[in-house]
Amino acid sequence: NENVSRKLHFWDAVWDLQLAQCPCDVHFCDWLEKEKIENAAIFHFGTGSHHVIGIRTAENGSNNCVLGITASPGEYDAFVKLAIDRPDVEKSYKVFFGDIYQLEQRLLPQFDVVTLFHLCEFRNERNDLYGALTDLEVTTMLTEQTRPGGYIVFYTKSFAFDAAERVIAVWEKEQKVEKVGMYETLLVYRKTA
Repeated sequence: NENVSRKLHFWDAVWDLQLAQCPCDVHFCDWLEKEKIENAAIFHFGTGSHHVIGIRTAENGSNNCVLGITASPGEYDAFVKLAIDRPDVEKSYKVFFGDIYQLEQRLLPQFDVVTLFHLCEFRNERNDLYGALTDLEVTTMLTEQTRPGGYIVFYTKSFAFDAAERVIAVWEKEQKVEKVGMYETLLVYRKTA
């Protein structure tokens, strides 16, 4: 059925916090605190059902705010429960459900920090059926939405990082960014202009 094949590509699972397998969200929170990043607007790709970035930034006194995206209905449901149970967290942490490859730039604010931890993990031919963006197009768009001096952060232990590295190699030649370096499992870039 053609209608079925054109349905949104979503992730029919949830990701609980599994530090041995995927410590990127905790490493990111550690990095934010080490760098004393405060009062920042953060875009986070792939929230997990643990929502650790939103919770920790709400609790640590940094006054950071986080906009997260998840393609998992279960992770989104976990956010709704968190928002109801913890309005103190929900005040500075918002999550929306959707395919990141369907982002509409006109709806996005400017960010100080963008995480692209799951770049190249999710996109496949199903996204092509409805004309979704590519990984490079998403990375470019989110870079354009990053303020000069802001950060774009990648996760080097992703199962798809070999593919992400190829995207990053093209992206860093096309964009005004510079490599800051590594922090734990994270590769950090800064937008220069």
